[in-house]
Amino acid sequence: MSDRESMEYDVVIVGAGPAGLSAAIRLKQLAEEKGRDLSVCILEKGSEVGAHILSGAVIDPKALDELIPDWRDKDCPLKVEVNDNNHWVLTKGGKYSIPHLLTPSFMHNKGTYTGSLGNLCRWLAGQAEALGVEIFPGFAAAEVVYNDDGSVKGVATGDMGIAKDGSHRPDYQRGMELHGKYVLFGEGARGHLTKGLVEQFDLRANSQPQVYGIGIKELWDVPADKHQPGRVIHTQGWPLHDAWGGGFLYHQENGQVALGFVVALDYDNPYLNPFQEMQRWKTHPAIRAEIEGGKRVSYGARAINEGGWQSIPTLAFPGGALIGCSAGFVNVPRIKGTHTAMKSGMLAAEAAYEAVAADRRGDVLESYEPAVRDGWIGKELKKVRNAQPAVAKYGSTIGTVIAGFDMWMNQIGIGTPWTMGHHPDHTQMRPKEDVHPIVYDKPDGVLTFDRLSSVYLSNTNHEEDQPSHLTLKDDEVPIAINYKLYDSPEQRYCPAGVYEIVGEDVGDPKLQINAQNCVHCKTCDIKDMTQNINWVVPEGGGGPNYPNM
Repeated sequence: MSDRESMEYDVVIVGAGPAGLSAAIRLKQLAEEKGRDLSVCILEKGSEVGAHILSGAVIDPKALDELIPDWRDKDCPLKVEVNDNNHWVLTKGGKYSIPHLLTPSFMHNKGTYTGSLGNLCRWLAGQAEALGVEIFPGFAAAEVVYNDDGSVKGVATGDMGIAKDGSHRPDYQRGMELHGKYVLFGEGARGHLTKGLVEQFDLRANSQPQVYGIGIKELWDVPADKHQPGRVIHTQGWPLHDAWGGGFLYHQENGQVALGFVVALDYDNPYLNPFQEMQRWKTHPAIRAEIEGGKRVSYGARAINEGGWQSIPTLAFPGGALIGCSAGFVNVPRIKGTHTAMKSGMLAAEAAYEAVAADRRGDVLESYEPAVRDGWIGKELKKVRNAQPAVAKYGSTIGTVIAGFDMWMNQIGIGTPWTMGHHPDHTQMRPKEDVHPIVYDKPDGVLTFDRLSSVYLSNTNHEEDQPSHLTLKDDEVPIAINYKLYDSPEQRYCPAGVYEIVGEDVGDPKLQINAQNCVHCKTCDIKDMTQNINWVVPEGGGGPNYPNM
C-alpha cells in the first residue's frame, strides 16, 4: 500500500501540450455527445500551461479544424496566415533560393499559420476547462504507478520540500497519486516517464531508435519597416560544417519575429556548440537584415524528435498510451509536428473513451495504434520517412537531393520501396584527437549574445535547495571519459550553461552542474556519450516560464 493520498479519474493525462490538451478536449466532447459523465485531469510540470512550450512555430490547422471547427470565431491566438514562403541555401556571404516549384505540394505552407504554440496551448486549456477538464499546473508527474498485474495504474507527483542533502525542509509535502482507468503520456520529446515505459514494456522492439535535434529560439521585436506578418523563411547551409540542420525566421503578429536554429544531435565533433552556431547564423547578411535594429525579448531551447515514421515505438500498453512528441510524430522536412501531435491525442482519446464506456480498465487500447498508422498521420510520415536519414548519411547537399527525389517519388504516387535507418545520437561522437576545435567569435551584445544573458530571458527558476534533477549514474564518468576523451562536450551542447568544468587551473578538474540554469531541453539526456546523465523532474513549477514562445 502506498502512503500517498490518491485521486481517481477515468483518464489521467501527463502534459498540457497540444497532444494532451487535444486528448482531454476530445474525451469531453465524446462524453458530452453520449450524455456520459467522464472525469479527466491533466498534470503539467510548468508553472502554468504554456510555460514550458517552445516551438517555431508554423502550424498546420488540419487537426484543429477537426477538433474545434469554429476555432477562428473563438479568439484563438492563431491569427497570422503564412503568405510569403522562402527556402534559402546560405553560403558564407550570400544565398540562393530553392524555387517553390521544386518542392512537393505536401511541403508547401499554404493555409498554415505562424504564432506562439505556448499561447495556443493556453487557449486550448481554456477550451478544455470549459468542458470540465481539471488541469493542475505546477505538479510534475515524477513516477509511474503500476497495478499488481504490471499494468499502469496512474502517476505520482513528486514530493515537495526536499533539501539538497535529502532531508525534509519545514515545507515538506508528500506527493499525490492520480489513478486512471487509462493514462495518456504527452510529456514531449525525451519524456522522463516515457523513457521508463519504453523499457518496461519494450516499446522499441520493432522500431528504429529515436533521433533528435536541438532547437534554439529567440523572439525579437523588430522595427515596423522590417516587419512583414506572414513572412516565413527557412535556411540550410552556412554556418554548419560539422553537422546538419538549419534556421527559421517567422514574422508573427505584434511586430515580432521568431527566429531559431536547429542542429541535429548526431554531430560528431565534440567542440561544436549549437548555441554558438545559432549566434553565428544571425550574423549572415540575409538574416541580419531581417532583425537589425530590433531587440531580443525572449530565449529558449528544446529537443525535437527527428526520427519520423520508422522511429515511432509501440504506442499502447496495458493501462496507457504515448501521444504527441512522447512518441515522435514530427514531420521533419515540413518542420511541423503540432498537427500530428494533436491528432494523436484525439485518436488516443477516442480509443480510451471507447474502453471506458465499455467498463474496461488497464488493458491495451488496441484501436489506437492502427488509427495512427493507417490514418493521415501515418500516410503523411511515410511519405517523408527517408528525408532525415538521407541528409544525416550523405550530408546537407547530396542528402537534400536524395531526400527531394524520394519525396517526389511519393508525390507522384510511385513511392520508394526502402526505409532508411537511424543510429542513436549518443554513439556518434568522435574523440577530441580526431577532430578540429571550432573557434567562435565573442558576442557583441547587440546581435549576438552569451548563454547566461540568454537564460535570463527564459525566466528560468528552480528552488535552489532541492536535489539536482540532473543526475549522474556514475560520478567518475564525467572526468574519466567525457573530459579525458572528448574534452567535456556537455560544456558546449547545453544551451543554458548548466555543465561547467572547474579546477582545471589547479590540475583537479571536476564537473559542476548548475541545475538552476536548466531550461528542460533534454539535450544532455540525449547526447551524453555513455548515457550517464539522467534527467528527472525537479519540483513542480520549476524551469522556464516562456511568454509567447
